[in-house]
Amino acid sequence: MIVDCAVYRDGHRSEGPEDFSDALAEARAAGGFVWIGLHEPTEKEFDHVTREFGLHPLAVEDALKAHQRPKLEIYDDSLFLVFKPVVYEPESDAVSSGEVMVFLGDGFVVTVRHGEGAPLAAVRHRLEHEPQLLAKGPTAVVYAIADATVDHYLDVATELQTDLEELEAEVFSPDGGGTRHTASRIYRFKRQILEFRRATGPLGPPLTRLAGTSASGPGVPFVDDRARPFFRDVSDHLTRVNESVEGLDRLVTDVLSAHLAQMSVRQNDDMRKISAWAAMAAIPTMIAGIYGMNFEHMPELRWVWSYPTVIALMAGLEVLLYRLFKHRGWL
Repeated sequence: MIVDCAVYRDGHRSEGPEDFSDALAEARAAGGFVWIGLHEPTEKEFDHVTREFGLHPLAVEDALKAHQRPKLEIYDDSLFLVFKPVVYEPESDAVSSGEVMVFLGDGFVVTVRHGEGAPLAAVRHRLEHEPQLLAKGPTAVVYAIADATVDHYLDVATELQTDLEELEAEVFSPDGGGTRHTASRIYRFKRQILEFRRATGPLGPPLTRLAGTSASGPGVPFVDDRARPFFRDVSDHLTRVNESVEGLDRLVTDVLSAHLAQMSVRQNDDMRKISAWAAMAAIPTMIAGIYGMNFEHMPELRWVWSYPTVIALMAGLEVLLYRLFKHRGWL
């Protein structure tokens, strides 16, 4: 569905004609641009936009199907970018991602949103309150979307860092590291980091290209070269995010290894305790077994003090073994 459609002149909004072709012609004549926002459009809904703005069919297919990696593609009449905004859900400590597709051309911007985590409403609101930035044209829209997306990455990275610290405290606590749910929680956390990484990692090359620091080409069409320093700033923030994600991934792997090592040590302790108690049980069992064979000619069978002597021997050996195992830390 079409969420918003407006013509912007000199950084100020004006409602454009209902016909996209007339809106585009009006925007170009006034030196402005038209910005159309759509949310999960159907093929039929998007077909009219495709015809009016001459969008490339391959980019249109990607915009309709979604589930794309962040990327930048250049076509003859437009530029196609994909961003993956990320949302942190504190109730479930989960990370979910949406998608924002941006078509950029001569005098127009078409944004397609999939999912609920895209910051387009906030971006449009921010730009409309900063006419000096919006006056820069369609490039300002791309910059604002990239900036809002990456800034939110930083917030999500901070939340994940807090969750990791709580997970570390649980693993290394005296009584919490061995719970049966700890390993599954660590694995779920690693899955969240993987989801986050899929959004942040592939975005690096497109931002590098927009910043003009890529070796793949001198510049990007439809993007004002004067915006390069701003994209470099966004690229620097993304680098910080990617470094944070790498650190989180390494740390959670180390936490999982430490948890498995703790479980192994604890199992060894349990086996030593079981072995110690089994050894203590074996002594009286052996003596009782020998004297329970009922042979006629056995020593001390007719001695008056045989029974208390054997019981005392058993007790003495048990005390000796207990003190020995206790001294070695087996009990």
